[in-house]
Amino acid sequence: MFGESFAEAWAARYGAPPTADFPELGPFLRHRSVRAFSDRPVSEELISALVGAAQSASTSSNLQLYSMVSVQDRALRAKLNEFTSNQSQVTTAPWFFAFCADHSRLRLAASGSEADNLDYEDYFLMAVVDAALAAERMTVTAEAMGLGVCYIGALRNNPAAVADLLGFPDGVFGVFGLCLGYPAEQCDAAIKPRLHQDAIWFRERYDAKIGVEEYNARMAKFYKSQSQDPTVTWSQRSLRRLEKKYMSGREVIKAWLEKTGFVRR
Repeated sequence: MFGESFAEAWAARYGAPPTADFPELGPFLRHRSVRAFSDRPVSEELISALVGAAQSASTSSNLQLYSMVSVQDRALRAKLNEFTSNQSQVTTAPWFFAFCADHSRLRLAASGSEADNLDYEDYFLMAVVDAALAAERMTVTAEAMGLGVCYIGALRNNPAAVADLLGFPDGVFGVFGLCLGYPAEQCDAAIKPRLHQDAIWFRERYDAKIGVEEYNARMAKFYKSQSQDPTVTWSQRSLRRLEKKYMSGREVIKAWLEKTGFVRR
């Protein structure tokens, strides 16, 4: 459905044409968050292939410290949405996955051993990175097949309620959700501009002097195109996200991870 060329997608990301054309890379630059889905079914066979792609992602030391829970029961999905800010795509997407950091499986596999290291923060980071790598591999594969996705960070809003609802044992934490399906015909999801590469990609040493004024100006045009207030800059919107009210319950994550034995050191 979304068919921008490499050059078109690049221009949408950076506000200028690329210095070279790589047509094969177009699909990887045209990613956007899809929140309106078609009722066209996505077959179990295709989903199984996408899970295979996810499992083909890199994983630290082959520990595979992640799991994914698909939630297809509509009543269960609706209940889950109560804990994820009531976003319509959570209930309307043909498929919904909860991607989880998972220490439980390795603890079971280590039966008879104390598995002393698992409650160190580094093993939690390993699990979160594993989950993110797997999900992004699923995402790029799904998009290559014409599907759209939307990540749901609000799965972290109430870790205890989500764990109880989806039956997580201790050592399993819902990192984010992933909505997946064919985009609706009327879906107008746009490619969102990104920071210029000079603000992200540093040569040899980190450069802390890079500003974001140019990006604020580009984002103002994008906000206007999306019927959002262009006078509120990207910097201002980002700072608002740091206000306590935007934690949405996630301020309890550290205490919950410690309570359940996920992270103690």
